[in-house]
Amino acid sequence: QLQASGGGLVQAGGSLRLSCASSGRSFNVMAWFRQAPGKEREFVSAIDWSGRTTRYADSLKGRFTISRDNAKNTVDLQMRSLRPEDTAVYYCAARASSVTVIQTTRAAYVYWGQGTQLTVSS
Repeated sequence: QLQASGGGLVQAGGSLRLSCASSGRSFNVMAWFRQAPGKEREFVSAIDWSGRTTRYADSLKGRFTISRDNAKNTVDLQMRSLRPEDTAVYYCAARASSVTVIQTTRAAYVYWGQGTQLTVSS
């Protein structure tokens, strides 16, 4: 039900925009996680239905911006000033439809997209 897209190869310092489309249903809380090789999947950012409440991993504040378009059922992640350490598979995720509270733990999200690869070259 979640389809992530937009990944690719970017040079350090560059920008990229990821998009996640949900089909068939809408979700109040949606998020992005990422998983680098050999590492645990980690929280990146989340957004509530209104778009007014967002959360970011502390290390990413100021470089990443999450947004959503409820009419299109999409959630985007705009990434700037990319670094090689941002290289990872990026996953979009959603909490159960009835839930409205943002959480940052992986276990709080029950729907997951297939992931899209971002590679940042130095």
